Amino acid sequence: MKIIGSDYDGTLNHGGIDEVKKAAIEKWRAEGNVFALISGRGPESVMEIYEEKQFGCDYLIANNGAVILKPDGTVVSDVRCDGKLAVPLLKHLFETGCPWGDIQTSFPCRVFVDGNDCEDEEDYTLGNVPEIPYFNQISTQLPDFETAAKVTASVRDAFGEWLNPLQNGVCIDIVRVDMNKAKGLYLLMNILGAKYEDIIAVGDNINDRDMIAEFRSYAMENGVDEIKALATFTTPGITELIEKEMSEN
Repeated sequence: MKIIGSDYDGTLNHGGIDEVKKAAIEKWRAEGNVFALISGRGPESVMEIYEEKQFGCDYLIANNGAVILKPDGTVVSDVRCDGKLAVPLLKHLFETGCPWGDIQTSFPCRVFVDGNDCEDEEDYTLGNVPEIPYFNQISTQLPDFETAAKVTASVRDAFGEWLNPLQNGVCIDIVRVDMNKAKGLYLLMNILGAKYEDIIAVGDNINDRDMIAEFRSYAMENGVDEIKALATFTTPGITELIEKEMSEN
């Protein structure tokens, strides 16, 4: 059994998910292998992707590894941050120029700097945000890559004892200090009783760095240079990756 852990944006969905790609994934799974989607997106978002795109998948790994689900929505792993960190973290993000923060917790929650931006019942400001029991991830977005990099560094300096900020282009996802996509794949490996050498990671952006550096890996040819330099191989897409792996078995 081999396990592919594939990023979504820019990787699995690079060029769309057509019937050729779906057929390659099904061929991979038919041979007794596992295909897992691993994304910085939250559980609701990855479930929507799975249901909309209709590709074969054995596990959906959300929040950069913090939440692992089966395709039926059953949660099999749930790594949480202390909810008491949420408001201090949001204050820090707002002070560094972030306009909002999405909190992945037990209820939908987006917190804005300006109350005039609140449009839905799950939109709040720091003045009225409910008590946060825990969070798997807090996400935000900056206007450009350089600003996002500076804010990522400032979060690491201020909260690095408890939290791990992961930059993904202009976005930042903040998870527990011991969590990243590599750790998510290790959790899946333990769930399946698999071995380290069974894992194959594929991604394209810097929030994929940990899993690309940790495992035998592929970087997308359209990916950032840093990731391509870390990867074992490069590939134009998931179909070609699967074809290469199956031809070598």
